[in-house]
Amino acid sequence: MLRKFTTALASVALLAGLTACGSSSASDDPDAPLKVAVNPVPHGDILEYVKDDLAGKAGLKLEIVTFSDYQQPNTALKEKQVTANYFQHVPFMEEFEKKSGTKLAFVAPVHLEPLGVYSEKVKSLQEVPQGATVAVPNDPANEGRALKLLADNGLITLKQGAPTSATERDVAANPKGLKFKPLKAAQLPRSLADVDLSVINGNYAIEAGLAPNKDALVAEKAEGNPYANGIVTLPEDKDDPRVKKLVQLLQGPEVKKFVEDEYKGSVLIAS
Repeated sequence: MLRKFTTALASVALLAGLTACGSSSASDDPDAPLKVAVNPVPHGDILEYVKDDLAGKAGLKLEIVTFSDYQQPNTALKEKQVTANYFQHVPFMEEFEKKSGTKLAFVAPVHLEPLGVYSEKVKSLQEVPQGATVAVPNDPANEGRALKLLADNGLITLKQGAPTSATERDVAANPKGLKFKPLKAAQLPRSLADVDLSVINGNYAIEAGLAPNKDALVAEKAEGNPYANGIVTLPEDKDDPRVKKLVQLLQGPEVKKFVEDEYKGSVLIAS
């Protein structure tokens, strides 16, 4: 059974993160807890495993702060409420940097959550009707990622040189006349009853009981995929010994086995 964070636990962790006193940036005390912001699944589950089973033996103290959306972990990092976060890929981080004017450091990749196309209306992409409505993530990095997945599977064609932050304006051909409905990523699983297709981020799919490798009509492949989630810090904290120790644990064989056993192909270790 997948480890799941409860809503109550997430709320407690969120309050703990927001009310913590002082800066959580690199500390002069190497034994101080490393405070890391995460999304609950799978990031929080993976980090809980590290905290419970590996960190103590490595001399690392972890404090996990849980957020349910994609905005607050970077805000907490920017405001130095945490020293690191673990929820995002490089294109998402780069979009945040552009919008906020804050420089971040992508320290190391850990895992990939394959983006998938799901439906309660059709059983294959060949059955998608003319004028179908497709829900996609509304943040630039993941909207572009969703459009690329649809293009890779023949539903649309993107303009040559379309950026990773592609939008509907970058669609060169749309033979089925698909209508795109951008939504917050967390709302995408709930949109399934109201749309023909929904392109859902892996973490929210798993939280909703969907398995990308079984339930998605199509899903991303790991090979050459630039969307691995990893550890991110402020630039001045990327060499914090505690951060390096955490990366070593997350990229180690124990976490690889945990992810393979726990998620059975719905989460993939970054290669």
